[in-house]
Amino acid sequence: MDSYEVIIIGGGPAGLTAALYTSRAGLKSLLIERGIFGGQMVNARIVENYPGFPQGIGGLDLALLMHEQAAKYGVETSTADVTSISPGKPHRVITTEHSLEAKAIIIAAGSQYRRLDVPGEGQFLGRGVSYCATCDGPLFRGEQVAVIGGGDTAVSDALELSQYAQKVYLVHRRDQLRASKVLQQRAFAEPKIEFVWNAVVGEIIGEQMVQALRLRDVNTRQLSSLNVAGVFVAVGLVPNNKPFANVLQISETGHIITDELLATSVPGIYAAGDIRKNSPRQIVSAVGDGATAALSVLHHPRG
Repeated sequence: MDSYEVIIIGGGPAGLTAALYTSRAGLKSLLIERGIFGGQMVNARIVENYPGFPQGIGGLDLALLMHEQAAKYGVETSTADVTSISPGKPHRVITTEHSLEAKAIIIAAGSQYRRLDVPGEGQFLGRGVSYCATCDGPLFRGEQVAVIGGGDTAVSDALELSQYAQKVYLVHRRDQLRASKVLQQRAFAEPKIEFVWNAVVGEIIGEQMVQALRLRDVNTRQLSSLNVAGVFVAVGLVPNNKPFANVLQISETGHIITDELLATSVPGIYAAGDIRKNSPRQIVSAVGDGATAALSVLHHPRG
């Protein structure tokens, strides 16, 4: 069984930064990613709010640079799904490929955006379909866009997009919002925001880019079309917590609970980035989390 000083689960910005810090400090480190290194970051056509890149940088390009920097210091990598972890001295990590041991574990497995699961959603990802208004909103300056959802995130996204877009349609399956009253008041007072009540998306339509939505009225079943250049899906996030949910303390939303050092309820296991409770879900904060978790591994007893 292969043994490491630290195993990092998840190759997004939090995991890549943690790997950079631990490997640079001389710890034998393994970074496990089930898909593409970079996580949700690679879906951003351009990232304009990450310090050091005043002209912006492609999400995939930023991911490649982070991976290159971590690899420079000798971090090992593995492409596999983590199926379970078992606390102990050492901890054990079981993947679809290996059974591994480590003195410390940093979980940076992130979250998945909850999808609409309608035709066109996957096809136009990065070509009009987005899950991050903060990241991609400026790309739709002067355009008509739609936000799907009715909670705090959806209304916040609509307000964010109103700074750039000509018009923002907020499409919600009910006839009233679930968002906080303060956010609702701001949205109702914003002339660029138009509400489309009692409607669900049936299809996202376009050729090379998004051009329209096909909507269905939940009461009358009547179909209609809405011409938009962008669709921002804000119907929630699903933490990638399945391998950890029965081992660590988890919040009511499914996120891993940590302290200020990003330590979980099990000594020697840390959580960083979108998977932890109260994460701001930004690249820059995930990077900070990765550094904090790695420094906690370096400076505090493990295993």
